[in-house]
Amino acid sequence: MKRAWQRMLSGRRLDLLDPTPMDIEVEDIAHGLAFVARWNGQTHGDYAYSVAEHSLLVEDLFARMSPGIAPRWRLAALLHDAPEYVIGDMISPVKAAIGPDYGALDDRLAAAVHLRFGLPAQIPAPVKKQIKKADRVSAWLEATQIAGFTAAEADRFFGKPDPLVIAGCAIRPQPPRAVRAAFVARHNALLAQF
Repeated sequence: MKRAWQRMLSGRRLDLLDPTPMDIEVEDIAHGLAFVARWNGQTHGDYAYSVAEHSLLVEDLFARMSPGIAPRWRLAALLHDAPEYVIGDMISPVKAAIGPDYGALDDRLAAAVHLRFGLPAQIPAPVKKQIKKADRVSAWLEATQIAGFTAAEADRFFGKPDPLVIAGCAIRPQPPRAVRAAFVARHNALLAQF
C-alpha cells in the first residue's frame, strides 16, 4: 500500500490526497514554509529566501493595495501559498509541465487550510484576484532585489508595480527560525482580529 500522508513535527499525519482541517497546525505550516526556498534557492544572501518570507511580503503588499480590507482576507493572503509547506514550491514552468494534477492537489490542501482557520474553502474570486496581484508585485520585488533580474526583465514577466505600493520594501533573506516566528506571530495577530 502506498503512503499518501506526511508526518508533521506537531505529530499530526496529514493525508495529502484527502486533507482534513483538524490535521493542520499553523506551526507546521510556518516551519515548512520557512525551509522552502523560493526561486529554487537561486537568490542572493546568506539564507535562502523562503516561502514564509514571501507570504509575509504578499500579505503586506495586499494590505497596501487594498486599504481597509478585512483581517480575514489578509489572513487569506498570508496563507496563499500554505500548501507548499508539504508539496514544496515549484517554479511556474514546472507547474505547467505537471499539469492539472498539481493544481488539484494544491486546491485540496488550500481548502483544508482555509477551513482550519475560519476562512471559506474557496476564497472569493475578487479577493483571490487581489491576492494574485500582490503576489505578482512580490515576484517583481524578489526578482529585482535578490534573484538577479533587471527591472526591464521583471516588468516583462510580472508587470511594472506602482512605486507607491512598493515604497520601502527591502528584501533581506532571514534565518528560518526568525521567519517561522514572524509567520506564526502574524497569523495569530490576524486571527485575533476576526
